[in-house]
Amino acid sequence: MDAGKVGPTLKTHCSAQCLDVCRWLIPFTLSCCVYFCLWIPEDQPSWVAALVKCLPIFCLAGFLWVVSPGRGYTRLLQGALLCSAVGDACLVWPEAFLHGMAAFATAHLLYLCAFGLSPLQPGLLLLIFLASGPYLILVLLHLEPDMVLPVAAYGLILMAMLWRGLAWGGSAGWGALLFTLSDGVLAWDAFAHPLPHAHLVTMTTYYTAQLLITLSALRSLGPKTD
Repeated sequence: MDAGKVGPTLKTHCSAQCLDVCRWLIPFTLSCCVYFCLWIPEDQPSWVAALVKCLPIFCLAGFLWVVSPGRGYTRLLQGALLCSAVGDACLVWPEAFLHGMAAFATAHLLYLCAFGLSPLQPGLLLLIFLASGPYLILVLLHLEPDMVLPVAAYGLILMAMLWRGLAWGGSAGWGALLFTLSDGVLAWDAFAHPLPHAHLVTMTTYYTAQLLITLSALRSLGPKTD
């Protein structure tokens, strides 16, 4: 391609891609608005509440199917989103908490596989353990004995996902960080001490995290210039 035409071509492609991305994110944005406007109380579990809660995640999975189909990275993200939706639905009913945690643990493992192990950055993993380990221990001290092992396992999987997300970088790193923050607020509010506006903070950071991780699929979709 003529070097003089590369700049305008790239600019035109990026503008078109940005408009396309924004257009296909409208269902996600609207479904988030519906969730926060309805704000169904947590003490009123129902299938309607579960559907409203899961709908933004289904929209992100559909978004990936449209803008980045057929790629291995995309399929792993879609699998993680669907597992997250199962987890969201389970957490609507308190008695299904462990099932929901298992679904989210599976989602984190799929994200971990998507992010891969290169670059490895073992120093980053050590830093995450040093920063997150004491918090996890504090949470575990407030649990019933039969909850300690599953929550500890989930915490370790979450830390591993954060490690790989930060190593991957870009929006995936920010998404992994916000996902960890969301789970941290949820855990402290549920097991240690009620926090003001905890549910609002948890869901806002959660939906934002899922959006940012989803957008990481666009990272390698730029145009070829040769």
